[in-house]
Amino acid sequence: MRGHAVGAHNELHSDQGARKGEHPGRSRDPIIKVHDIAWLEFEKPDLARAEEFSRAFGFSAAMRTGDELYVRGTDSGSPCVLIRRGPRLKFVGAAYTAQDHSDVLRLAESTGSKIRALPESLGGVAVDLVDPSGVIVRVVAGTHQLETQPAQTQHQLNFGHELQRVNTTQRPPREPTRVQRLGHVVMQTTKYREALNWYLDHLGMIVSDFLYYPGRRDRGPVMSFIRCDRGQTPADHHTLAMALGPSNRYVHSAYQVSDIDAMGAGARYLAELGYHRSWGIGRHIQGSQIFDYWRDPDDVMVEHFSDGDVFDCTLEPGWAPFTASGLSQWGPPITKDFLGIAPGRESLRELRSIISALRTDNEFDLASLRGMLAVANT
Repeated sequence: MRGHAVGAHNELHSDQGARKGEHPGRSRDPIIKVHDIAWLEFEKPDLARAEEFSRAFGFSAAMRTGDELYVRGTDSGSPCVLIRRGPRLKFVGAAYTAQDHSDVLRLAESTGSKIRALPESLGGVAVDLVDPSGVIVRVVAGTHQLETQPAQTQHQLNFGHELQRVNTTQRPPREPTRVQRLGHVVMQTTKYREALNWYLDHLGMIVSDFLYYPGRRDRGPVMSFIRCDRGQTPADHHTLAMALGPSNRYVHSAYQVSDIDAMGAGARYLAELGYHRSWGIGRHIQGSQIFDYWRDPDDVMVEHFSDGDVFDCTLEPGWAPFTASGLSQWGPPITKDFLGIAPGRESLRELRSIISALRTDNEFDLASLRGMLAVANT
């Protein structure tokens, strides 16, 4: 059945199938298969400011104390983001949901780790691991499940001559869009191949799409969009995306909203409050999501998305060249802010990281730097 799906990427823009001997995009014998991403964890110095932005972006508070803020979407399940007070901004790590408690036990035994009880505010248990990039990865089970909240009102749409809405107008309210759930996180790593294999082997994730530097496919992929393996049950095109780069860092995270109207009206609301849009609105190629990227007051990039692809386990990885122009089907030109090369703190940090990475033993070398610069120039 998997063999039947090899050509499924044909005619999807520039996507191609794998060549003989290239990375298969999945592990032969993973320890477990996680079900989904659960939450992200940050430290921030100003929780009041973080909460103010979270409301404008479309979250609601699930818990608030003097030193902690949990924010959630309207879907049932875990909070989307856990924020703790800290002296400076820090991305702590990500949590993933195991199929059940036995998977947490199996992962702990296989890695020589201990299972610990999570705080009562979360419930359940976790095994804490560290990926090759130094990122904390928690695999959890049995956590408290928040109840569903009222979702965004769905608009009735007329599609060409298919008329569903008659004698009524379309007036999306200018208000925060309502985030439904956490969809994915994107990371940059100096140990791309090692980190990729670690997630496939430990968490049973599978690759939806590989990107390679143009003209350098023989050097292997430098970015991957990775989904959860739920068998015949479809999963998001990517729950985790990783790219080779000069530093190990968080790039952005994405949160599902109902549709482009909710996204557009919510964007107007954010803009009127003075928040900074990084890039959007447009539609991606890999994953197909309609996207809109914003910066919070701590310069953390977050994304609203809707209408993303879902794949089951039969679809093999697609391969495409990594170009800036190839990141969207339509929308405004990609921005320097999104690429991290706009003048400012992030570009200075990236420049220092490049100098440091080239002096250190890792996967980011001069050829990688040339490839990265080529991406930015496309």
